[in-house]
Amino acid sequence: MTASASLVACGSFDGASNRVAGLVTPYKMDIVQGNFVSKEQAAAIKPGMSRAQVRDILGTPLLTSIFHADRWDYVFTFKRQGVESQSRKVTVFFKGDGLERIEADPLPSEAEFAASLDSGRRSGKVPVLELSPEELKNLPLPASKPEAKPLSPLPASYPPLESNGR
Repeated sequence: MTASASLVACGSFDGASNRVAGLVTPYKMDIVQGNFVSKEQAAAIKPGMSRAQVRDILGTPLLTSIFHADRWDYVFTFKRQGVESQSRKVTVFFKGDGLERIEADPLPSEAEFAASLDSGRRSGKVPVLELSPEELKNLPLPASKPEAKPLSPLPASYPPLESNGR
């Protein structure tokens, strides 16, 4: 009888702890992987540009392959708790050292991407970071510091660094 009562107590305790655990959600970090390429960056890429010029605009590619030396892949993923994850791919094709073409998913502008970073976050009231004139008047005055002594004047000439052996 005692054993069955303790089992029932354990079962009800376990159910209560599961309900409490369901209310608490663990913190999950934002996960950003890869290179973000904006609509403006993709528009700046023109056929015939060198690999160095493309790298200057888009950054170092996430994926390069020795089997596909004329192809660079820029993959970007952004995962945030409670928000649909973002994933984009930009592929750049070269012929020799010159850019041949670019293939890309629909890309957001830099402003659209920046706005998406702030979505889903609670924005609180921004605190005032300066004192009002009345608060400034009520601040205690700083303690006076003892007056510093003036430095002694430098000598007009300095002794030689080395003696001439005399």
